[in-house]
Amino acid sequence: MEEIKLKQSHFIYWASGIVSICGIIFEVLFGALGSYILGDGVKQYTLTISLFLTGMGIGASLSERVTKHLLLSFIYIEYLVALIGGFSSFLMFAATAYFSSGSDALFLYSITLIIGGLTGVELPILIRKANEIGVTIQRSTARVLFSDYAGGLIGGLLFVFLLRPQLGMVKTAFLVGLINLSVALVVLYLFRKELIRKTLHGIIGGIIALLLIAGLIFGETLVLSFEQKLYKDPIIHFEESQYQKIVVTKQNEDIRLYLDGGLQLSSIDEQRYHEVLVHPTMAYSKSHEEVLVLGGGDGLVVRELLKYPDINNITLVDLDPAVIELANTNPHLLELNDHSLQDDSVSVVNQDAFEYLEESEDWYNTIIVDLPDPNNESLNKLYTKEFYSLVRNHLRPGGAVMVQATSPVFAREVYWTISNTVASTGLKVENFHVDVPSFGNWGFVMASRDPIKVDSLKIEVETRFLTTELLHSLTVFGKDEDENILDKNGNQKELEVNTLINPRLIDIYENSWQYY
Repeated sequence: MEEIKLKQSHFIYWASGIVSICGIIFEVLFGALGSYILGDGVKQYTLTISLFLTGMGIGASLSERVTKHLLLSFIYIEYLVALIGGFSSFLMFAATAYFSSGSDALFLYSITLIIGGLTGVELPILIRKANEIGVTIQRSTARVLFSDYAGGLIGGLLFVFLLRPQLGMVKTAFLVGLINLSVALVVLYLFRKELIRKTLHGIIGGIIALLLIAGLIFGETLVLSFEQKLYKDPIIHFEESQYQKIVVTKQNEDIRLYLDGGLQLSSIDEQRYHEVLVHPTMAYSKSHEEVLVLGGGDGLVVRELLKYPDINNITLVDLDPAVIELANTNPHLLELNDHSLQDDSVSVVNQDAFEYLEESEDWYNTIIVDLPDPNNESLNKLYTKEFYSLVRNHLRPGGAVMVQATSPVFAREVYWTISNTVASTGLKVENFHVDVPSFGNWGFVMASRDPIKVDSLKIEVETRFLTTELLHSLTVFGKDEDENILDKNGNQKELEVNTLINPRLIDIYENSWQYY
């Protein structure tokens, strides 16, 4: 009898650690889902963590009412966590695809509160059960809480370094749900002599297991069909890398690349974007020996750069090796980028652009900054005065920089804030914008140490869109897209510089795009 009680008490401590691991994984998973689908990572992680902890507090309070059938209560709480948590990611993507805007946020926050509440009920029950077995309340509480806190650390590390990169968000949820279910079934077995109708409880657990296993096997395929509803054209490539979701679509001759749902290029009109991004800067730079590209992992910027025979070396810095791999293997992208990343003059570095500039001691004649829009904190740092100061410090005299800077029409204040931030480093700027049908009107900021005379620039390589005669027209902005932005009182708004300490661009970006 004593040996059985010892086994039971030991498993209770193990169970507390395991459910804690599962709880923290669900907590950070919900934050990741919110960040990916709803945007603004800090906001979503703050809300989901706050709601989860609030739910735990409510659950701990409600646990006082669970005075009978402790084990059975724990088993069915685990069943609910397994079922609701396991299907959480799957249903979140379904809500995004099939229901109106805002329903996905309501769903996510509700699920977070519910799972937090169920998690809050678990630990007090385990502590009381350990005490029932014969462990003193002080000892049982200390041991269960130790298992809980240690499990929290393990859960966070597992999610960041193993589960999300290897399984993605959908399979991770189903797998963690299965772990919760396994804990319940082991408790059901170990304490079977204390339970009535254990066969019925086992059958219910078995049904939930079948549902979760089916989700683990088929859930991601079904989510792909949900994703398809978010895109106009058929998806021909879908993957979730360590850093982002990568989607390629194809409709007739139009190949489109999306990263985390944001359009990166359309083969129909990408030349308008990439030629303006590259050739004015190359026309200005006195030498083309060393060129740096930050972003541009699809290889299209490099394709344009390789038109210049005097380039010695192109260094491309892109965080995600999966994008580089796709650009080097996908036949549609290879046709678009003309196998540019495989050229002997190209060196690819998979690293954060900010970190690369901090660590590198190299200087460049031309720097092209082709990074995603500043819609979260990690991207915002690549649009700050500190970042552009690093860019300036790697620019050789007589060289130039070109930065993609969102739309002066759809995100007017964002565009001119970026321009103002670049200028705050002491660089002289010139502003360009061009109509790209798949994107709309898109803006660029060119910068150098000396004033830029657009009329002196000449496009001397083969292009499909850009001409020397067209260049000056791209610097002309209409009244509803120029830098003269008025506040509600009709006074000209003073645009602040975007910095690491004051990352104001994120809120401006979110507010600018809410109607588009």
